[in-house]
Amino acid sequence: MIELLLNHLGGEWLAGSGAGTALVDPVLGTELVRVDATGLDLPAGFAFAREQGGAALRALTYRERAAMLGSAAKLLQANRDRYYEIATANSGTVKNDSAVDIDGGLFTLGYYAKLGDGLGDRRFLLDGEAARLGKDALFQSQHVLVPTRGVALFINAFNFPSWGLWEKAAPALLSGVPVIVKPATATAWLTQVMVKDVVDAGIFPPGALSVVCGSSAGLMDALQTFDVVSFTGSAQTAAIIRSHPAVAQRSVRVNIEADSVNSALLLPAAGNESLDLLAKEVAREMTVKSGQKCTAIRRVLVPEALYEQAAQAISARLAKTTVGNPRNEAVRMGALVNREQLASVREGLDYLMQQALVLHDGAAHALVDADPAVACCVGPTLLGARDADAADRVHDTEVFGPVATLLPYRDHAHALALLRRGQGSLVASLYGSDPQALAATAIHMADSHGRVHVISPDVAALHTGHGNVMPQSLHGGPGRAGGGEELGGARALGFYHRRSAVQASTAVLAHYSAT
Repeated sequence: MIELLLNHLGGEWLAGSGAGTALVDPVLGTELVRVDATGLDLPAGFAFAREQGGAALRALTYRERAAMLGSAAKLLQANRDRYYEIATANSGTVKNDSAVDIDGGLFTLGYYAKLGDGLGDRRFLLDGEAARLGKDALFQSQHVLVPTRGVALFINAFNFPSWGLWEKAAPALLSGVPVIVKPATATAWLTQVMVKDVVDAGIFPPGALSVVCGSSAGLMDALQTFDVVSFTGSAQTAAIIRSHPAVAQRSVRVNIEADSVNSALLLPAAGNESLDLLAKEVAREMTVKSGQKCTAIRRVLVPEALYEQAAQAISARLAKTTVGNPRNEAVRMGALVNREQLASVREGLDYLMQQALVLHDGAAHALVDADPAVACCVGPTLLGARDADAADRVHDTEVFGPVATLLPYRDHAHALALLRRGQGSLVASLYGSDPQALAATAIHMADSHGRVHVISPDVAALHTGHGNVMPQSLHGGPGRAGGGEELGGARALGFYHRRSAVQASTAVLAHYSAT
């Protein structure tokens, strides 16, 4: 009998009252588990988290909450092998790709445990120095940050069921804000199991960590004024969230990470070493998690004179990628998440190919240990558009799979203009060997990209990767990327705190510095 995963809400493990939605192995096509949230009393569950979980967390100091994060990280680390098995079965990922999600999530959790310990035995934060309000210094204004007295609702994407959970939950819980996570249905299994392991271990107070698997219907309706919601997914769904009465009328704070047409730019006169670094990174970004990453490279900009050379270098690397069953050790790229995503990628490819040529054909990759009629596998495809200005679809469309398009540019100004055709992104990477040119170009790019990843030969063996999101750096981006911000070290805590100005005598304000 197929297991129906339980939801955790209101401090209890609860089964939905419906038949549930099947989660399927994207390679073998077999049903794994079912999820369902029908019949849950969402308002009561949110109230329990808000009133019980929130009060218990706020009673603790940052250091005490950080210790809980550390305990959760240790528990999850001990169960890594089980999580890898679930990721292989439910997401169709090879081991290295599962590590990006699972180990990346645990690293982020551990990072915030350490950061929180450094905040000490406080329950609020000072924001800047006190400022005089008049001629006499006796009366001043001190800005403070206090945890919001609400819940944090996370509506997450299918591609990172572990990292997507913990990169949001770690700073929220550290801030003293209870978490309710709604994982994407297709890959909810790993999220549910991780939450269950942590909840059953009793690490956090009741109501601090909840999970709802299945439909998201009613979740936004349950939000109140001091709650916050963080969403990762499509721009279409993001627009629905932004227009919901909870946001539009009750002023619920919202953070959005949406579609992003990320880019890689090779500077003129960069040299063969930089070109090789570009080719290596583009091929990696196209194939890690089968290109199902919000930070993956979608557009590759190179000088006109290097177009053919770049096409050959990237294609040569892609040709070595074996595609198929992730359980086979010879396979380097697994499956897309399901048949719907496979159809979406194929449709997106057809759409782009009306304005671009195929430089490396993913259809040439024979599947290893997988049935093409069943497995949701597709080989990496590199497209090319000689007229980068006319290829508007390439600049406007994110095909969420192993697909990228090579584009030539005439000069530096043309390259920057093409980058901005993407209308803002999560990350753009920059390749070259001249430190001054790299520094200047990175600043020119910074207005429209949440992160600028600069790769020069001196950091070839050190850089963390175009698409790898490190907790020390900002994750988010302007424009079509959603306009949101996550991580960035202690900056992440700001979303879960409320800023207030306390205007008082220096004798009163002195107590804040001493706390």
